[in-house]
Amino acid sequence: MPSQAEMFSRQPWHELPPALAALIRSRAESIVTDMARAIRDEVRAYRRSLDSAVGRDLTESIRRAVRQFAELIEDPDSPQDHHILHFRHLGRVEFLNGRTTDGLQAAFRVGARVGSRRYAEIVQEASLPPETVLTLHEAVLVHINALSNEAVKGFLAAQLRSEGEVKRARRTLVERLLEPPRGQERAPLEPLAERARWALPGAVACVVVRSAGIFSVPGADGELLSGNRGGDLVLIVPEPGTSGLIERVRGAARGRVAVVGPAVPAPEAWLSLQCARLALERRAELPTGSGDDEAFLHVDDELAELHLLRGAPIGQLIRRRVLGVFADLPPGRADRLAETLDALLMSWGRTAPEVAQALGIHPQTARKRLRQLETLFGDRLADPRFRFEALLALRTHALRPGGG
Repeated sequence: MPSQAEMFSRQPWHELPPALAALIRSRAESIVTDMARAIRDEVRAYRRSLDSAVGRDLTESIRRAVRQFAELIEDPDSPQDHHILHFRHLGRVEFLNGRTTDGLQAAFRVGARVGSRRYAEIVQEASLPPETVLTLHEAVLVHINALSNEAVKGFLAAQLRSEGEVKRARRTLVERLLEPPRGQERAPLEPLAERARWALPGAVACVVVRSAGIFSVPGADGELLSGNRGGDLVLIVPEPGTSGLIERVRGAARGRVAVVGPAVPAPEAWLSLQCARLALERRAELPTGSGDDEAFLHVDDELAELHLLRGAPIGQLIRRRVLGVFADLPPGRADRLAETLDALLMSWGRTAPEVAQALGIHPQTARKRLRQLETLFGDRLADPRFRFEALLALRTHALRPGGG
């Protein structure tokens, strides 16, 4: 804590008659009442009843200021640390109650004006030398400036502490949102979101910005949550369908590779992140030049592929089991039959003309291929379970690097 010499210039009080202290004390309560009334009338933040918590805090701080002023007149070198601590605490209380330093400093200025007038009246009534009033005014200004500075220090310290707590709560909230559940029951998100000062939305989407480095979305940092995964930045975007934030993120991500995961309920943000990261991995595995030229990608239309990628090892088992019958065929013929099987499974009526139209071949060629498939698969072509597995196998095959 700074020394007392740094808090108050002792010169004005050394020049005041010590007898003035007793005169001020005798009228302290009426001075306090006048100051409190003026502050309540002139400073909007303090227009509360004196019986309210705000009114009681205001009155007690004014009373302490008047008492300290009398102490300094009586003994300019007396210890003042206990008063300094009080006014720093006052600044913290003002911050916690949502008021501002502007209102706080305005209250000190009003109090100083009223105090100067009342103290001058005491000097005149006591027939003290007229020059005492000038010294008294100087002492009031030094005193009120010191108290105001201490209160502002307390306010700013509380503000910094609060901002630090909010940042810690936001980091914890990001980790909670992006961490997949491990089977145990999870604590509700609402209390944590409240501490993070982030209104828990009905839906979120995760945006992964590849190798983001320094990245910000102008005017939206308070609405977005962010965290790092590897070298990538993850943004948690609230209400992606209606808030307009996705477009603002797109603008900020211009020239970078970024992927938007699907919109999900807030507790499932981790799932949106997984989809976005899988899409990025898939993009990186594609041959050069075959990827999407757009730098800002949405994965909503790729969820089936991403599902297969997530279960790729099992998908490969299904692929080998279903498409293994092509293994002994010449590569070109195997590819044509796989293509025909896909067209057959995707057709409504499973007829040769439909397959021919889908593949752009002659119906007779389609019939020939369909007969070959019947030879290879037999009655399984009519089995719904087999048809489902065959579609999975074909899609898994197509997702492999170099797949059709």
